[in-house]
Amino acid sequence: MKHEPADDDRSRMRLDKWLWAARFYKTRGLAAEEVGKGRVSVNGQSAKASRELKPGDLLELRQGEMLRTVEVKALSHLRGPAPVAQALYAETQESITRREKAAEQRRVAAEPAQAIE
Repeated sequence: MKHEPADDDRSRMRLDKWLWAARFYKTRGLAAEEVGKGRVSVNGQSAKASRELKPGDLLELRQGEMLRTVEVKALSHLRGPAPVAQALYAETQESITRREKAAEQRRVAAEPAQAIE
């Protein structure tokens, strides 16, 4: 009789590796650094780079001024092209609305150079 582990390697993966595979950060090291700075939370809790993710987890991450909330849909141990990476998550409607409002505010804001006389 062969003993099967309760969770196989495909059902869980490290947070930093997933952020890299999903193309939120250019390198895994940068992803780990951002997690270490407290810019990424999992299910409302601050997380470490080694935190195990699974489908259904809700991530909140800050990229520059932008705060995004995404649900993990799938795991991938490989970094693929952008369309494949985008299939790994779904951004919440609230997050999309927040990003669109921020983009609109930047668009209508006065050009800083115009204030210089």
